Formats: sequence, structure tokens, C-alpha cells
Amino acid sequence: MESLAEQLEFRTSSYSDRVNCVEVADTPGATAVRDSQHRKLGHLEFPTSEWTAFVSGLHSDRF
Repeated sequence: MESLAEQLEFRTSSYSDRVNCVEVADTPGATAVRDSQHRKLGHLEFPTSEWTAFVSGLHSDRF
């Protein structure tokens, strides 16, 4: 049986570069985030509202 992480469809974040790679996957009500260089270490999940606020802050340079 596959684990939840194996079922997620991760994609490379548009904020990644060749050295610092982050992958994200959408889940119902949350966004999963992991380091593409250390996938086996797992991922973190953030509620959709918090992830959206974080990305909006990046777009407006509030961080």
C-alpha cells in the first residue's frame, strides 16, 4: 500500500532555482511542501489559507 506522500503529485515550485529546490503538492484543504534534494525526509503540510497568505506575501515583497 502506498503512503500518503507517494500518492501526492509534487511539482517544482516556481520559486525554486538550481540550488534551492522546493516541491509542492495540493491536497484537500492543504498544501504539502518538501525539499526536492531530500524527498525521503518527508514533507510539511500547511492549511490552504496559510499557504495562500504566504505566497501572496512573496508576491507583494512583504517577507
